[in-house]
Amino acid sequence: MIDDKPEKLSAHEVAVWLRRHPNFLGQFPDLVTSLVVPREDGKTASLSSYQLEILREKNKELNRRLHELGLNAQENEKLTQNIHQLALAIMRSQNRADVVNTLAACLTEDFSSESVRIISFESISGIQADWYQHVPADDARLVAFKDCLASNEPLCGRLNAEKNALLFGDVSQYTQSVALIPLQGIGLIAIGSADSHRFYPGMGTLFLRWIGELYQTALTQFRR
Repeated sequence: MIDDKPEKLSAHEVAVWLRRHPNFLGQFPDLVTSLVVPREDGKTASLSSYQLEILREKNKELNRRLHELGLNAQENEKLTQNIHQLALAIMRSQNRADVVNTLAACLTEDFSSESVRIISFESISGIQADWYQHVPADDARLVAFKDCLASNEPLCGRLNAEKNALLFGDVSQYTQSVALIPLQGIGLIAIGSADSHRFYPGMGTLFLRWIGELYQTALTQFRR
């Protein structure tokens, strides 16, 4: 005896089948108007209006992302222009002191850096500023920066009290985030901010690397 009773499908099986046949409702358009889709507030809507609402939300999200990309592009363009101006200014330097002074001025004015500190392993005459320090490479105070100097890669984030004190002295308590540019055989550049979110681990460091390369190349040229 054959059982003629139709086999019942679960809601899950129906959902799976519809996902595999997305054009099903196109063959039976009358179902679109009869389907009811619940909303979060308890009301109901037709499938078409529900889909339209979803598309609108997706469109808002896409517009938000495009806006963010546009802002990032503008910021990157501005940074690129500032790097270009820095390169031109450094090329006009007449000696090593000019290079150091030019870098500090550009970082402060063009890059809107709140605190700039430059540590040089070699003494450079002609610099009288609180943002400059001559600290020999074998100075015990630099042990805290050993890993950073060895990597020769820019780092961003928060520093412990010891490192902050060495770099920023009296204003170290106001420095909440820092970008470090280590320069093997040359020294260390530090850019500090009172904003704890301005420099953070994982942020892009391409522009910081360019700044370091410009500075290092210029100082090396004047050694000859």
